[in-house]
Amino acid sequence: MEAYNYIKALHLIFVITYFAGLFYIPRLMVYQVEAAARPKNEAEILLPQFQLMMRRLWVIITVPSGILATLFAVWLLVLMPIWLAQPWMWVKLIFVGLLLLYHAKTHKLYKEFLRGEHRYSVTFFRVWNEGATLILFAVVFLAILKNSLDWVFGIIGLAGLALLLMFGIRLYKRYRTPKL
Repeated sequence: MEAYNYIKALHLIFVITYFAGLFYIPRLMVYQVEAAARPKNEAEILLPQFQLMMRRLWVIITVPSGILATLFAVWLLVLMPIWLAQPWMWVKLIFVGLLLLYHAKTHKLYKEFLRGEHRYSVTFFRVWNEGATLILFAVVFLAILKNSLDWVFGIIGLAGLALLLMFGIRLYKRYRTPKL
């Protein structure tokens, strides 16, 4: 059982570093979209720097951390297959599936940015940035609470958090928009 705790600790460490990357990569996308709108001489300096930062974050931190977090999670389930008999674990795995879809779409966006393509607005990337936050909240609450009645409150809380995040993004946009 002691090995289980070490593997769980490693899983959590890599989940944390994985989410750090998932939180920051859309922020770098926001910065790139903003930099592309700046005067040409500024954009020529900023865009390559942001692309370098993205590449290092994605390739050196985010993707390896995601792979290691997944490997340690599978190892935990091999050691404790009883967790798969618990309904909360299946709900958690659904959110992990959503996280993998989020990762795949973020990877596609990352590749587009490296090619110099900016198809979405700053607001899109600010909202996109909150996707990982919502998934993280759901997974952590499921892993801690493990109770089906708590799932109902958790889903309501998640919806409330989503609304709060959207309100915050709109408020921030209003604050940043210059008054004429």
